[in-house]
Amino acid sequence: MVHIHQSTQLLFLPVSVLFVVQLTSSFELVQNVSSAFSGRKVANGCNLFQGKWSLDSSFPLYDSSSCPFIDPEFDCQKYGRPDKEYLKYSWKPDSCNLPRFDGLDLLKRWKGKKIMFVGDSLSLNQWQSLHCLIHASVPDSKTNLVRKDPLSYVTFQDYDVTIFLYRSTYLVDIVQEKIGRVLKLNSIQQGNAWKEMDVLIFNSWHWWLHRGKSQPWDYVQDGATISKDMDRLVAFSKGLTTWAQWVDQNVDPSKTEVFFQGISPTHYQGREWSSGSKNCYGEQQPLSGSTYPAGAPPAVAVVKRILSSIQKPVFLLDITTLSQLRKDAHPSSYSGEHSGVDCSHWCLAGLPDTWNQLLYAAL
Repeated sequence: MVHIHQSTQLLFLPVSVLFVVQLTSSFELVQNVSSAFSGRKVANGCNLFQGKWSLDSSFPLYDSSSCPFIDPEFDCQKYGRPDKEYLKYSWKPDSCNLPRFDGLDLLKRWKGKKIMFVGDSLSLNQWQSLHCLIHASVPDSKTNLVRKDPLSYVTFQDYDVTIFLYRSTYLVDIVQEKIGRVLKLNSIQQGNAWKEMDVLIFNSWHWWLHRGKSQPWDYVQDGATISKDMDRLVAFSKGLTTWAQWVDQNVDPSKTEVFFQGISPTHYQGREWSSGSKNCYGEQQPLSGSTYPAGAPPAVAVVKRILSSIQKPVFLLDITTLSQLRKDAHPSSYSGEHSGVDCSHWCLAGLPDTWNQLLYAAL
């Protein structure tokens, strides 16, 4: 079952959302975590992830030109995107209000704490968004930025808050051996770097589909079996199961909050949203309504099934559907580092700000 650890819940919840989520012993925020949990909601009927996008004149929550943390690949305005309406949409849950992000409040709650994002470039996307959101609240706060591979971090020095990014595209290990680079579905030695954190936000999926020159491994190992390749969804399931076991064995819920950033969708096939468009290029508005014509990617079911088996509390940031509706929010050809059309990542300011708004509400 996917839980929220309740002993810290009231400490972290903003006053504005206390009326939204009333804690009970059977607290469930994520609806349809698996078929076994179909239909469950928060006790008062709130599902933060079910809703629609609405134009909001108070958005965006920051100006990208004033944020010092954005990489060129996400800086769409700087690299020539001509339209700005995509910046003006806010997420409106059907049954409750999403609290406005308050960076100063978050820094005070996180004072002296260590937060870590673990994952691929979608984690990078959300990590940089969070820095911009906080920076907009405390623009004069002293910061220290260190960018290295695999570990980067930003420290907001006045509050002793450090937000790390650990790059791990698969969560499980890739090891250089005599035969070549081996993706080990049963090994997470890198997990030693994730310990002693106060908040962990994990993400993985996109790299499981990479093939050819962009595939960073030569063989895949499952138990004692080493093969050239295997069904990628099965491999993802096995790797994520190893991660789930790591969480159960290494996380102390009284010290660490654990989140899983749901599957971030791509928009490379216009037919998925019943459009004649080839891909996300030129899209300037989100889809109306609250459902995506093509349905959920198959990886979503894998994530929910495995999260439902974890014994320790892990909260799913179920951002897939609300992100699928944002076909307009990608860099497309307005990226400073990606050639071609990027319909995988997201502009900043933009959609990842909503992911962090949901993280703030969940905390």
